[in-house]
Amino acid sequence: MIDISVQSDYITVTGHADYAPAGEDIVCAGVSVLWQTLIGSIEALTDDRIEYEVEGEQITKLIFKNPSDRTKVLIDSFFIGVSRIADAYPDCVNIV
Repeated sequence: MIDISVQSDYITVTGHADYAPAGEDIVCAGVSVLWQTLIGSIEALTDDRIEYEVEGEQITKLIFKNPSDRTKVLIDSFFIGVSRIADAYPDCVNIV
């Protein structure tokens, strides 16, 4: 299961969807695309400073302080996307 958690100054994404074998898992791919797009968009489209923690080859924690309105919209967009995935695949994605 992919666990997504949001706090006031960070978001974590950990785990694996286990919907299908590695390389064929559409749930994992969907969440990964949204996660990478969130991070890349904040870096490219805002002046906000962010940090992230990496485990293995994956970014698992995005840290932000005093996010701008633009960053807040990007975060909201990420959660709209992952919420729809979680609704469609509730055994694979958990948002806390």
